[in-house]
Amino acid sequence: MDIERGLDAKLERMRAVFAPMRNLIVAFSGGVDSTFVLKVAHETLGDSVLALTTTSPTMPDEDRESALAMARLIGARHLVVESNELEIPGYAANPINRCYLCKHNLFTVCEAKAAELGIGEIVDGLNLDDLHDYRPGMQAASEKRVRHPLVESEMTKADVRALSRALGLPTWDRPASPCLSSRFPYGTEITPAGLEKVAAGEKLLHSMGFAVARVRYHGDVARLELEHSEIARVFEPAMRETLEREFKQIGFRFVAIDLKGFRSGSLNEGVIANSKSPADTTRPPRNQV
Repeated sequence: MDIERGLDAKLERMRAVFAPMRNLIVAFSGGVDSTFVLKVAHETLGDSVLALTTTSPTMPDEDRESALAMARLIGARHLVVESNELEIPGYAANPINRCYLCKHNLFTVCEAKAAELGIGEIVDGLNLDDLHDYRPGMQAASEKRVRHPLVESEMTKADVRALSRALGLPTWDRPASPCLSSRFPYGTEITPAGLEKVAAGEKLLHSMGFAVARVRYHGDVARLELEHSEIARVFEPAMRETLEREFKQIGFRFVAIDLKGFRSGSLNEGVIANSKSPADTTRPPRNQV
């Protein structure tokens, strides 16, 4: 089939990106994209590949567990570095370029480890679709000369999922899981207590069968984003009472349901139009696209 041939061609282009590299670090979160990148890199270069994960209070427990499990499954060398984003100057104030501060910190850690170990390349899991979202972290990648193998091989998120499934990666259908700081509207202070509330709320929703859920933090109010097909469940009397009771125990006074449903990156709405064009902030170094 033409679709399958197209995916195979992209996969071969990605392997060709890795083939000349002597060694590399994969900035590894354990999510769909970075797991796929690690898998293909490891298949191409073996133990010359090092997965590096930074963990902090902003990282959901499920993501930390996934990173550890996926690195083991792939058989890749894996380094975990504790790095508390809340200690980065300006980060907790949650400015509009918060993602830049986070990624700059991550890639600085990767850069230092690469220098220490004599590793020549750093790559991440940015995919082609990401170029059309508001992602100030891409500026940090450009500054640190981090390469984007998925972009270089023109892979979309759908491509990554399809190829991950073909390669037997259990992450192929995993929902997106950005850091917990993304649940706070820009300008709302990010605190350890707030992060704990958000994490507890999302863990509760997952335990109740809501596979895709976000708890957006608005002080005393938890605004829940759920898939459209799941919203009706919230209004069942027993479910409504349970949610109200449990979220109050977590520390929220009110629970609101966003009738628009789940939207990845919903707190970026209204930001993208005012940001630089993707070409200004996402162009990979070394004429890679």
